[in-house]
Amino acid sequence: MKYGYARVSTRHQDLEGQMRQLEEEHCDRIYFEKITGTKSNRPEFQKLLQEIQTGDTLVVTKLDRFARSTQDALNTIKKLFEKGVKINVLNLGVIENTSTGRLIFTIFSAFADFERDLIVERTQEGKEIAKQRPGFREGRPKKFSQQQINLAMRLLEEHSYTEVEKMTGISKSTLTRYKRKLQLTRG
Repeated sequence: MKYGYARVSTRHQDLEGQMRQLEEEHCDRIYFEKITGTKSNRPEFQKLLQEIQTGDTLVVTKLDRFARSTQDALNTIKKLFEKGVKINVLNLGVIENTSTGRLIFTIFSAFADFERDLIVERTQEGKEIAKQRPGFREGRPKKFSQQQINLAMRLLEEHSYTEVEKMTGISKSTLTRYKRKLQLTRG
């Protein structure tokens, strides 16, 4: 069988491009998930590893979808080779279980790891520069102004959460959170 694996790091990213590529490769079964590769055990990938058998092929679109780090990539590929599984990384090609194939895979894994580290470094540098600017605020900008929140809180005095949500566009969970904050500050 031919198995495909697709992953994006956040719920808001789109899997469509990876899924289309895997379908074009005629994968019999495609596992996919929206989960960060660096901080989790990737449950769908773990299921795939349990199911895949000797003679099967694993297809991924890019190396960074396959593993969290160089060490993780090497451990995973070693297990797959021991199982007799072929690996096809679409932007690299088929990884052979030969000295040369393992060397090339190791080098590309190290470059992917290096690239991730550079991204983290640049992000941290950018954040440090931004912190020096006046008015810097950590985190995501507020979606609603304080005036909008105050209006919504006044509306809640005479309307239900559902009605206020429809009138203001502020979700029930956000309304509840601000209402709770307001009650705590009032005592």
